[in-house]
Amino acid sequence: MSHHSIEWIDSGREPSCPPNPQFPEGIDIKAIDPEENHCLVKLPYPAKRCGVYMIHCSLCDTTIAVTTAGRIDDPRSVEVPCHFGKENKDSQDIA
Repeated sequence: MSHHSIEWIDSGREPSCPPNPQFPEGIDIKAIDPEENHCLVKLPYPAKRCGVYMIHCSLCDTTIAVTTAGRIDDPRSVEVPCHFGKENKDSQDIA
């Protein structure tokens, strides 16, 4: 069972630009420092049209937004920064 919830918010608009031909199978978003803890979240692909995915982690309470355009170059996965256990680690470092 995943601890990530994914909500897609529909903007109600259709794409107005052609897709980027360099990404005919979607984009994997690596928006974090590779040294940081993170979770890989698969997204419904492709999105219906222009909008935004809101991805929330119930373990560390991180929420991120990823925009969509309803095209083949939409995001298909995203690395979400993970802060699970970070408070405990920080408090141990301070103590």
